[in-house]
Amino acid sequence: MSDLTLNLDFTVGKPKKLAQPNVKHQHFLKRRAYLERRGYLSKKRGSRAAPERGSSLPPAGWSNASKPCQPARAPLPGSCAGVTNGAQTPRSRPPGKGAIRPWKGPSPSSSRPPERDLLLGECQSSLPTPARGTGTGTTAPPSRPYKCVALDCEMVGTGQGGKRSELARCSVIGYDGDLVYDKYILPPNPITNYRTRWSGIRRQHMKNATPFKLAQKEILKVLCGKIVVGHAVHNDFKALNYFHPQSLTRDTSKIPLLNRKAGFPEKESVSLKRLTKQLLHRDIQVGKQGHSSVEDARATMELYRLVEAQLEPEVGGQPGQK
Repeated sequence: MSDLTLNLDFTVGKPKKLAQPNVKHQHFLKRRAYLERRGYLSKKRGSRAAPERGSSLPPAGWSNASKPCQPARAPLPGSCAGVTNGAQTPRSRPPGKGAIRPWKGPSPSSSRPPERDLLLGECQSSLPTPARGTGTGTTAPPSRPYKCVALDCEMVGTGQGGKRSELARCSVIGYDGDLVYDKYILPPNPITNYRTRWSGIRRQHMKNATPFKLAQKEILKVLCGKIVVGHAVHNDFKALNYFHPQSLTRDTSKIPLLNRKAGFPEKESVSLKRLTKQLLHRDIQVGKQGHSSVEDARATMELYRLVEAQLEPEVGGQPGQK
């Protein structure tokens, strides 16, 4: 029989390292178990959270019976704790430090940051107070006095023969007739015809007049975003080198309601002087001193207010409201 040779290795191999538990996963499980005991999370089926260390209380939602009860749920916002299907049930725990309380909504002080309250207060304090009433017995809407103005301009002649019209005075009147802006304006070109019979402008008015470029910036800042009322107001916009949105323009020379009230044909372009005499029962643009842009703008605003209630629904909205 031949010899058998066996090579045996009796050295002990290194034991395999056990997988280290995931620290983050353990922390997640502990946190989830804590929230389930507090009732903030619903317990998953087949899982049971261990009680906290040093605590003798069983996990929330479990009883001493063999069958587990339904896990406690936090009440929905605006609902009453302890009420199910219209019937009141006893609370599982007296209200204490860890009890769940019904949500009553945000408090008035916490619903808005204090910085926003201060900003709103500053904006509201800068607005003028609403008008209480007018001589006609009507009460002005609270939002309209701030966003509706009347415009009237007086022009002089420049160039050869004074045929070119340029701005020499501009007046802006508020909703209640208060004076918002009124300045004499120096045209960029030399004046060759003052047109005093109609404009009321004289040579002495141009001594301390505001340059046109500066006055233009000031006036457009007043008109921007507002409803502008005027009589043949396109001429005033042309003198200002400005185009105002049509939806925010009210031209009293093109309002059929005014002509109807005054007894004129609706399609006729009636002068401001005739409309004022017929509807407001007073005379303007009289004498040899020339026209007053303040007087004309104030008459234009009063004419507009006569038909404002009937006019605005037809043009598509209330003035001053976006």
